[in-house]
Amino acid sequence: MEDIIIGTEAVANGVVTAHELRRWYRPIYRNVHAPTNRVITLRDRTVGAWLFSRRCGIVTGLAAAALHGSSWVDTDIDIELVYKFPRAPRGIVARAERIEADEWQVLNGLPVATPARTAFDLGRFQRHDTLGRLDALMRAEPYSTDDVLMLTQRYKGARGVALLKAVLPFVDGGAESPRESWWRRLVIESGFPIPATQITVRDDYRRHVRTLDFGWEEYQVALEYDGDQHQADRAQYLKDRRVMPVLRQLGWHVITVVKEDDPIHVIVRLREAMVARGWRGSIEIPRYAYAYSRHLAELAFRARKLG
Repeated sequence: MEDIIIGTEAVANGVVTAHELRRWYRPIYRNVHAPTNRVITLRDRTVGAWLFSRRCGIVTGLAAAALHGSSWVDTDIDIELVYKFPRAPRGIVARAERIEADEWQVLNGLPVATPARTAFDLGRFQRHDTLGRLDALMRAEPYSTDDVLMLTQRYKGARGVALLKAVLPFVDGGAESPRESWWRRLVIESGFPIPATQITVRDDYRRHVRTLDFGWEEYQVALEYDGDQHQADRAQYLKDRRVMPVLRQLGWHVITVVKEDDPIHVIVRLREAMVARGWRGSIEIPRYAYAYSRHLAELAFRARKLG
């Protein structure tokens, strides 16, 4: 498949000779080879992992999410398979779990977990950026959270189900990056109402002014996350400078954050803005926000010492 071959099988079938295999191919996994001049992609590694399972494994996790179209998936991730390996090689994570016929599909020649089953596995095993991963999958290939919850009933007591159930109510395909999902989860877990995503703001003439990342239309308060690419785009920077005064004239209070912003400071600013607009709730900042705040402080301290 796509020039990724099982070495011994290809030699036995006359596809290549043993000499050609050694000269023109290199191993991805034990006995699974790709052409030496090929730049190995995530799909190549996924195909290789499936071939290593003797075409019996079913792709799940981040590799499945990428095959469904999810963004923000690195090429060097471990390939997760539902399959029982005596000893999986480095780069493959095998889980000897049940998977029913309605939980996988053939996608471009590969057996891949359905979006709902992929979400079920992502939510249980992705300990970092869990919500971001589920949001990205929802954005690429919408799935029913009810279907995911059905799987939690089908596999009661399965590892990680409690983690999945905790994050599933917050899944929203409107998020455009994992870090945006991180900030949205932080504000929810701090005690703010669940925000809407991708809020369209129009002026008095119904002309489109801006689509805000997430916020509360009732209070006209929003939070915008600017990633590295956004900050490096000069045209976007100038556009932002022009649109922010317009948003203020329309009554919107927009807080812009970057990854270097202290989450505790942001939450305090957000609470002040919400209270000024009539919100009467209370907040309790999660522990991980304090941990990230300390991490930022340590980075700043090291930068000052180096400077």
